[in-house]
Amino acid sequence: MSPVPSNLPPGVLFITPEVYPLLKTGGLGDVSAALPAALRELKVDARLLIPGYPQVLDGLKHKRKIAEFAAQPPFPASLLLSARLPLRASASVPVFIIDCPSLYRREGNPYVNAAGHNWPDNALRFGLLSKIGAILASDASPLPWRPQVVHCNDWQSGLVPAYLNFHPGEKAASLMAIHNLAFQGIFPADTVAQLGLPAASFHINGAEYYGGMSFLKAGLYYSDHIATVSPTYAREIQEESLGFGMQGLLSARSKHISGIVNGIDTIEWDPSTDPNLSRNYSANKLAAKAANKQALQQLLGLAVDPRIPLFGAVSRLTYQKGYDLLLEVAAQLTGLPAQLAVLGSGEVKLEQALTALARNHPGKIAIHIGFDEKLSHLIEAGADSFLMPSRFEPCGLNQMYSQRYGTPPLVHATGGLVDTVVDCTPATLADGSASGFLFFDMTADSFLGAIQRVTVAYNNKPVWRRLMKNGMAKDFSWRSSADAYRRIYLSLRS
Repeated sequence: MSPVPSNLPPGVLFITPEVYPLLKTGGLGDVSAALPAALRELKVDARLLIPGYPQVLDGLKHKRKIAEFAAQPPFPASLLLSARLPLRASASVPVFIIDCPSLYRREGNPYVNAAGHNWPDNALRFGLLSKIGAILASDASPLPWRPQVVHCNDWQSGLVPAYLNFHPGEKAASLMAIHNLAFQGIFPADTVAQLGLPAASFHINGAEYYGGMSFLKAGLYYSDHIATVSPTYAREIQEESLGFGMQGLLSARSKHISGIVNGIDTIEWDPSTDPNLSRNYSANKLAAKAANKQALQQLLGLAVDPRIPLFGAVSRLTYQKGYDLLLEVAAQLTGLPAQLAVLGSGEVKLEQALTALARNHPGKIAIHIGFDEKLSHLIEAGADSFLMPSRFEPCGLNQMYSQRYGTPPLVHATGGLVDTVVDCTPATLADGSASGFLFFDMTADSFLGAIQRVTVAYNNKPVWRRLMKNGMAKDFSWRSSADAYRRIYLSLRS
């Protein structure tokens, strides 16, 4: 792109497959709403690009057509619409929507069908997202607005840097953001030619990945910079244990990788104003938190007892999230005594095992299969401690929600969890930094030992109150993280 005076803020095209409140399947949806809004508050001209799913088209008002893209096989013709994301008025974000009915107007999940299988044309669907993203980030764009940086998120926009690399004209710099390296967008080798990438891109130094092609690997190789969602995860993905086959490439690009912890929406997640709670409270009015514990116990059929520590969890029920460990220790947890409330869905075997566990421990364990936004807030407020035994966790959000809600989290020492939770020890209690509990070995014994540490601290009311207040005093807003991205954008723009 043409050089931009250094005193002007950068224009950033933020490409995402989902965004809250229109469509959300995980943490990326939250990030895609909150980060661009925070960037705009820092005078960064951030604008979104998202596929035109039914939820997006129905949820955005005052849409207008701003461009047309003719069919370029295999891509069908599409329209580009513009609107503004319906966030708070002070954080309104411009959004571009790709209106391509044959690829995006499908009910349900944007990635999988009703049976839980990947849509068979996902390469084409997200190839189009990447292709149009690259066009808008180059001198081929039909729009007068041109970004200096394109911010790509996960594999679904991973081909943007590849398309830009082979574009002969002016183009934006590219940043590839990894929210979870485990999802890599892998397709057959002939997908490269089908999506209009040159044969030269199908190479070990390119999109080729163990004989197939990977959208994410293309993004990691061709992007100007790589970001991921915590400093610890940035180191972990360069090692074999969590590199998912890409550790060699990431290690080679280590000087171009930044780890930036996600923020949270501190207005949406504020116990003093949260409308989902039975009673609002703050660090100066902690006694009111007890009303939420009672409401949660009553709602889920748990014994109403303020003396027993109540552990909460809200998560996808998967092996990655460590729910096999929870199953191993649940019976011992109830004997401490303690209670457990879980909200989530995921692997059928885990759902069934947790449901059976609740049936066998009435009044002590409650499981709600599915997702309920209101209940997720009430669990954060009503639980005494929040469990996150994840095997790996690029960043995580619930451990930050929990601290903000005065609910000290118990987490595995990995990724963003270890970057955002300070283990409760005599030293950290003395210096005022303790905000939760860590366990370091991914074993049932280590996890149970940490749970026992929580119950001991819970029964020491001065210590527990200090822990609650320490967590509630932390700043988990997006401002510092957004400023870190702003500085990267400034370093990248030409």
